[in-house]
Amino acid sequence: MEVILCQQVPKVGKIGDVVKVKDGFAHNYLLPRKLACAATPQNKRRIEHEKATRLKEYEAEKKVAQELADKISKVSCTVTVEVNDLEKLYGSVTEADIAKALDVEGLKIDKKLIELEKPIEELGIFEVGVKLHPEVTAKVRVWVAKK
Repeated sequence: MEVILCQQVPKVGKIGDVVKVKDGFAHNYLLPRKLACAATPQNKRRIEHEKATRLKEYEAEKKVAQELADKISKVSCTVTVEVNDLEKLYGSVTEADIAKALDVEGLKIDKKLIELEKPIEELGIFEVGVKLHPEVTAKVRVWVAKK
């Protein structure tokens, strides 16, 4: 049976894909859960229209994210931390600390968007990624200084 996926289904396909599945899988799983609809010409036209609309929205979001990325790339923020006599940090600088420092600079960024490979545990200057969109990642310069 041929169906059009209305939602992403693991190991089957993504939204808008026309896939051929077994009748039982379609009737017992996909259709009752509204994960798919029958692949009629009318449904195919409707899905193509929704796909085009979704693509326009995706491109608009990407453009906004790129503008924000350009703004973020021009900003550098400073995080001040307590250190001991050997200039070792008492803790580490995390995504939350960087988000607070960016907030001071006037940029509201969710800490979940900040990409740290591991927490920063030393003084210095670091390039930190901020994932604003699946295709857009900005780099912000973070200065870690002692109080």
